[in-house]
Amino acid sequence: MLKKIALVVVLAIAALLIFAATRPDTFRVERTARIEAPAEKIFPLIDDFHRWNAWSPYEKLDPAMRRTFSGPTKGVGAIYEWSGNNKAGAGRMEIIEDRPERVAFKLEFSRPMRANNVSAFDLVPEGNETKVTWSMEGPSAYMMKVMGIFMNMDNLIGRDFEAGLGNLKKISEGRA
Repeated sequence: MLKKIALVVVLAIAALLIFAATRPDTFRVERTARIEAPAEKIFPLIDDFHRWNAWSPYEKLDPAMRRTFSGPTKGVGAIYEWSGNNKAGAGRMEIIEDRPERVAFKLEFSRPMRANNVSAFDLVPEGNETKVTWSMEGPSAYMMKVMGIFMNMDNLIGRDFEAGLGNLKKISEGRA
């Protein structure tokens, strides 16, 4: 009887690992908000890492988080590094694209797990509003594929993006 249970457990684990291998090799998460402000008012809040503390939900994960800024103050080459508690983790961002309609950056996590992604903000003027889309994409390593079976990364990261866009909206519309 014990051998049968062990065999079922081994087969279930093998099936799970095989299923994980069939998952996509890349991921993309994005959220969009409409902000009643011109793109010119929103852009400086994104293009300058020093200003992220006002709106980014990640800044609130660890009040004692260590932050380091290097390179130019803003724009291409601006670098922001952080190291915090288990929730905040540790990593580095560097702006790699800086245009009035788009800010993109390399996002490198070193803790709690290593990952290299690209994240971006796209700003599209639409009448009196600006459609702001926050996205992140990158490779799905095998362990991420396995974790993805049990956790919905789109929901987890998407909630943070929604909170950040909501904060950006409040500040940009003068309601913060």
